[in-house]
Amino acid sequence: MFAEIIIDISSENLDRRFTYRVPERFENLLRPGIVVKVPFGSANRIRKGYVVDLKDQCDYQPDRIKEILEIMTSEETTEGKLIALAAWIRENYGSTMIQALKTVVPVQDQVHLREKYKLILAADPEKAEQVCKKMPDGRMKARKRLLEALLGAPEHCMDQAEAKKSLGVTSAVIQALVQQGLVRVEGSNTLKQYTDTLADDGPEEKMTLNRTQQDAVQAIRAEFAAKNRPILLHGVTGSGKTLVYMELIRQTIAQGRQVIVLIPEIALTYQTASRFYRAFGDQVAVLNSRLSSGERYEQFRRAKSGEISIVVGPRSALFTPFGRLGLIIIDEEHEGAYKSEITPRYHARETAVKRASMENAGIVLGSATPSMEAFYRARAGEYLLVTLDGRYEQRPLPHVSILDMRNELKEGNRSVFSRHLAQEMARHLADHKQVMLFLNRRGYAGFVSCRSCGQVIKCPHCDVSMSQHNNRRLICHYCGYETVMPEVCPTCGSGFIGGFKAGTQQVETQVKKMFPSAGVLRMDFDTTRARGSYEEILSAFSRHEADVLIGTQMIVKGHDFPDVTLVGVIAADLSLNEADFRCSERTYQLLTQAVGRAGRGLSEGSAIIQTYHPEHYSIQAAAVQDFLSFYEQEMSYRNLLDYPPAAYMMAVLGTGADEEHLKTAMHYLSLYVRRIHSGTDLRMIGPAPLMVSKVKDQYRQALYLKHKDRAVLVRIKDHLEKYIEINAGFRNIYIQFDFNL
Repeated sequence: MFAEIIIDISSENLDRRFTYRVPERFENLLRPGIVVKVPFGSANRIRKGYVVDLKDQCDYQPDRIKEILEIMTSEETTEGKLIALAAWIRENYGSTMIQALKTVVPVQDQVHLREKYKLILAADPEKAEQVCKKMPDGRMKARKRLLEALLGAPEHCMDQAEAKKSLGVTSAVIQALVQQGLVRVEGSNTLKQYTDTLADDGPEEKMTLNRTQQDAVQAIRAEFAAKNRPILLHGVTGSGKTLVYMELIRQTIAQGRQVIVLIPEIALTYQTASRFYRAFGDQVAVLNSRLSSGERYEQFRRAKSGEISIVVGPRSALFTPFGRLGLIIIDEEHEGAYKSEITPRYHARETAVKRASMENAGIVLGSATPSMEAFYRARAGEYLLVTLDGRYEQRPLPHVSILDMRNELKEGNRSVFSRHLAQEMARHLADHKQVMLFLNRRGYAGFVSCRSCGQVIKCPHCDVSMSQHNNRRLICHYCGYETVMPEVCPTCGSGFIGGFKAGTQQVETQVKKMFPSAGVLRMDFDTTRARGSYEEILSAFSRHEADVLIGTQMIVKGHDFPDVTLVGVIAADLSLNEADFRCSERTYQLLTQAVGRAGRGLSEGSAIIQTYHPEHYSIQAAAVQDFLSFYEQEMSYRNLLDYPPAAYMMAVLGTGADEEHLKTAMHYLSLYVRRIHSGTDLRMIGPAPLMVSKVKDQYRQALYLKHKDRAVLVRIKDHLEKYIEINAGFRNIYIQFDFNL
């Protein structure tokens, strides 16, 4: 037996595995993650290594293979388990080992937390005022100035940095007042400020599980005790999936084990994070993308030392170094945010399933709109499907109207608002209710459609919309097919054909013009750049400081506003016609999530979907939250064209500064693939330019491969990696691999 071992995870120069012979006495003891001692290098220095794989054969002469000396621990360490997971990521997604390790293993060096200090009046205000009056204006004028400012400040408190800047006081002045007992300095890091904000968001509402939720918990626990398959928890919007999560967490913690809860992005699901923190208090650590390195280090340190039992955060929280991991929950498992956009391009869902399997932990995937992949596996028996059919407390689903915008155009209305949506907004605002307006994406959409008949110009080979480019040409970014931009609609002959332009700012302007007395908030990329801006906007809307919330996808994910009774979808077609084979799936998910924001309180809700394709199956199914009918229709298309999950798909992504050199390199990769796999069971598309074909002077192309067996694609990826490594022509080309996109 032979072992593949990582020697030193801190060195860029040891970015590969090394093969060692396993002595007979260790054969039944070794498994991935075990820590061993091995001789290394020409001097045979004794080094610590981590076992990442075991095999019966090796690529070298056995008598030249060194032998493992000692097992340092017969149990996998927390670090060892994560390193074994990194090896799996490297093998299944394509990257260097060091890239996979940097993704998985928490930061090693402690970084100081970013501290923020505030000055607080420590003495009784009357006493402080008397002391202030007695201070001379000479050498003590700076102390006097600070005291006067604190006496006049809200709650007698000021930010220290702001006080120094605006009042011109020094640290020596502050220290002198501290020694006199007049001022107190308190420090806090932004991590504490964030969790304090969550805790202060209000008391947790006392809720009990209904019969359906109790049955769901029992079914999940029974599966964990038996086969321990992943669980797909499918519940309509407002069905109370979070309560099921909380009960499972309570039971897991009671067993002395730890829990990871993944949410798409902490800022997008602020209310969810807040509920977990209020329910479990200091047992919870919260991660988000805006934590500093020091704050992230501190949360991982607390997890490894056992100070916390629950981590809530985005996909990077999956790698929290828990030693007694018992449960992984992935909320809104369908979200694209769980897919990494940088190498290694891992998917958190698949990686979480692997980590749960490696550590004998349960895993629950929850969604009102499951991904096609998760539901496909549930149908195949790989996952257990558990459903929540109705809303919590039997609240009705919102009434949904589908508005055909082609008729609006025919009748002279060229506004982005249909007349019905404008009337309903006026009625709901008059009743002092709140309205949410959802725009599928910000700004310009690259597809071309006819406003008269709704026809979208699609690629004749790939069944995706073609993208409009500045030279008035339409390009398919899967196969490279090009055609000229038509002057009139090829279906009905109308001249109303072109790209669709509508942004959140445009919608905001029109709402303020239509309803000048209504308070309006906008939530998109432009308004959420500052730290804490997500929470500020959502909290303000929750406190009824605004009547209308306008936003992109971030406003329809996981939020619960009881007084929202109307949701308007401005243009469903923006996601429906993206140049992506998943566009129908994403449209169904977005629309279902959007309309599900209405009527979550005591008042019934309604939603209006504006579209140029009212008959499309994704829109029709979303209006009544009929996932099953959508799934069946969508799978018929996926089966026809071998798109995931009907088959597996791998993209070979190339980037280079020389466009012709890149084209040549990608062409040679396609020829090499044909040479190593000549069977007709492999579909290959491209190479073709990506939708954004040039970024920062770097050209980008892709080659797409499809096969029923993922192992075949992984094997092709392995061959390509070796081919690229030994060919000098690829030295100025950066190649990445992306599975299932």
